[in-house]
Amino acid sequence: MMPHLNTVWVYLAGSPLLWLTATLIAYKIATLVYEKSGRSPLANPVAISVILLVSVLYVTGTPYKTYFDGAQFVHFLLGPVTVALAIPLYQQLDKLKRNWLALLTGSLIGGVAAIVSAMGIAWLLGASPLTILSMAPKSVTIPIAMGVTEKIGGLPSLTVVMVMLTGVFGAGIAQYVFRAMKIKDEATCGFALGATAHGVGTARAFQVSEEMGAFSGLAMGMSGILTAVLLPLALKLLGVI
Repeated sequence: MMPHLNTVWVYLAGSPLLWLTATLIAYKIATLVYEKSGRSPLANPVAISVILLVSVLYVTGTPYKTYFDGAQFVHFLLGPVTVALAIPLYQQLDKLKRNWLALLTGSLIGGVAAIVSAMGIAWLLGASPLTILSMAPKSVTIPIAMGVTEKIGGLPSLTVVMVMLTGVFGAGIAQYVFRAMKIKDEATCGFALGATAHGVGTARAFQVSEEMGAFSGLAMGMSGILTAVLLPLALKLLGVI
């Protein structure tokens, strides 16, 4: 940067509102791109926002901690937003009562498939044991995935990257997969999306419909709980950890 611009930047960077504002602007730009693309799943607003913010942090040489200190209000809102997912889910209570066994079974099978496939592919590609363990919880939401990785002896920083890539990729291709498999039921699509693409997938599901978003949120929560409880237990029984 030029000297006078650098001085201005240092002054602005000291304000916590700068990064909160930058986050909101990035998401607004990403939303506009998403709308201009005809709401293409490949133009996922979350993915575009992340790319924009990472680019700004890289160009300005700003540490992530500085960004997080300014944008932590958004992080704080994740708690209330997660709890608020119960509202659209409650509106689907009758369907939940009728299909509780199928939902539980689907969540369990989906979780096992996600873990086994991730660890299996990493093993086949010659990854180290640390990397293989870090890949295991890639399909659950970041806070749970980090906790599970620490418990089983993996690398949380690597897990975070894989969780984000899984969410963005899953949300991007889900619509095409459902179309190819001729799956049209919104509850089924939402549950599959939440089980495989966690929070990013759930955000995408709510863009389609409230019903799809509700079942995606349910799958995200169930997959997270089952993974947190069963993965460390299974690896311990197998003598992996």
